[in-house]
Amino acid sequence: MMTSVVAGVVGLGGGMILIALLPGLVPANAIVALHSITQLASNGSRTLLAIKHVQWRVLPPFFIGSVVGVAIFAWFFYNIPAHYIPPCIGVYILLSLWSTPFNRLLQRYESFYLAGFLQTGLGLVVGATGPLASTLLTKTLKCSEQIIATMALTMLATHVIKITTFVLTGFSYMDYLWVSVAMVFGAIVGTWTGTLIRRRFDGRHLKNAIKWMLTLLAIKMVLQVLWA
Repeated sequence: MMTSVVAGVVGLGGGMILIALLPGLVPANAIVALHSITQLASNGSRTLLAIKHVQWRVLPPFFIGSVVGVAIFAWFFYNIPAHYIPPCIGVYILLSLWSTPFNRLLQRYESFYLAGFLQTGLGLVVGATGPLASTLLTKTLKCSEQIIATMALTMLATHVIKITTFVLTGFSYMDYLWVSVAMVFGAIVGTWTGTLIRRRFDGRHLKNAIKWMLTLLAIKMVLQVLWA
């Protein structure tokens, strides 16, 4: 719930915090799948709460890029041993937070086709890739409410495609039914709460604290594999 509150207030970061917390709580091969179902609820509810601000023109090119990205990155996901998934997530988080060259490389050929390709394709492997589209949306849209609402829409599309891919390739959400129900309930309540807070509070002051918390969680994920 708290990660959805963070996303509701700041506009991003909740998904990264959630996926950084999941290793050790659920099996490695279920991390991204369960993260996707939770984020589907979080971003779906955030989209509905701010639907009048959604810029729908972004969706078609983003969706096309997403489908192509999943088709290509699915091979990597199903050929990576499960115990390597948490450190891959950790390394990705560290690079996205602290490496300017890494982010410039991802943003070099900015378009919503490429944003969909990378956000959804990479998301199949490392889970939380919301920041990939945020820079492009910030440049394209001027209003913060439009950015947050449209960001939620792109993430909603990303998680719909990822969940469809997991189901088609044999992942059973029924094996994690009650975990999924609890996480979805928390995501919806957290999003509603975060949206109310955002209307009364400037969430920019939380960004540095979130950045350092994510850094520590990412380092923990990488070091756990080295210790093992």
